[in-house]
Amino acid sequence: MDLTIIPTFRCNSRCQMCYVWKSPTEPKEELRLSTLEKLPDGFDNINVSGGEPTLRKDLPEIIDLIYPKGRIIEISSNGLRPEKLIAIIKKYPDIKVRFSLEGDAATSNRIRGEKNGFAIKTEGLRKLKEAGGTDLGFALVIQDENVEQLVNIYEFSQKEGFELATSTLHNAWQFYKNDNYFYDRTQVAKQVEGLVISMLKTNNVKNWFRAYLNLGLIEKILGHNRLIKCTAGSDFAFIDPWSDVWACNVRTDLPLGNLERQNWRDIISGSQYNDITYKVENCKQNCWMVTTARTAMRSSLSPKLPKLEPLLWVLKNKIKATLGIDIHIEQYIDYGNVSDTPIIERINFLDHKDKGKLERGRDTIEKRYPLKEFENT
Repeated sequence: MDLTIIPTFRCNSRCQMCYVWKSPTEPKEELRLSTLEKLPDGFDNINVSGGEPTLRKDLPEIIDLIYPKGRIIEISSNGLRPEKLIAIIKKYPDIKVRFSLEGDAATSNRIRGEKNGFAIKTEGLRKLKEAGGTDLGFALVIQDENVEQLVNIYEFSQKEGFELATSTLHNAWQFYKNDNYFYDRTQVAKQVEGLVISMLKTNNVKNWFRAYLNLGLIEKILGHNRLIKCTAGSDFAFIDPWSDVWACNVRTDLPLGNLERQNWRDIISGSQYNDITYKVENCKQNCWMVTTARTAMRSSLSPKLPKLEPLLWVLKNKIKATLGIDIHIEQYIDYGNVSDTPIIERINFLDHKDKGKLERGRDTIEKRYPLKEFENT
């Protein structure tokens, strides 16, 4: 099972596709170390995300606590405070670190509302590499404003010796956003084809399967069904800053329990857990994020092995790439069937003075997550 830990909703970015920075959590109410101690060993991937995790003063202690509990430990950061990770990487060089980067300097800074963000995080990742980091990279959210730079950013990452993880516009309680929609689904999807083919041409096995993951992103962008059914609650879960455990980070009707008040075994068993997994089996949301896609692609025999469907697709198309045979993505994608989408302008906050507002007394799910409906089609 994968687990995403969200220790804070405080964030020092002001992204146009994520408004968590507008709803910061109060530090004294955030997830405690004593609560995290209740987690069992044996997770496959534990991702410390946010908000911005480096804003937690006790992040080193959090990592010390969870490091023995997962096969892979990951930190998802905006990269604006890379100095906070140097000691962690020196102690645990195999920790996976991803810094958010949304294109070239002007594009990334504008989308993320960060002054000089591109320079800080690119130099910061280099410093983590000098500190001994072995699994470092960028994470990019594909959207209309940056998709034409997608292959260039991938090539830049490869040249620097870094990985590139991709996701796409999404609506979720974690982002406090339910109006993320593409302006032109087809145009965005077509641009992603170049990344799929570029990844298949490499000698990196991880990139070959990332190509399949990005094929799934094309389907999502066009509003098609997932390539593989979601397994939220069974293969992955989220813990929010109030210690609430969720089957996923989209639907606010899928709470599994609260780790501060319960033990892990009780949370992932019993009648409530069975009710939640039934809802997941019948869910109509079109989600294909890194966590939901990665777990869906895994074999039930071993988390290190892929399911047969992505394996056969990768083998077939890697052979084509090796032999110089053209790969026709439209063979797999129905571009004649594109979902309608509302046109809702995204606002960049680079030159705005908007700041997050701390709201005290958010003691119920309704107060914490006032947006009720999150549609991903």
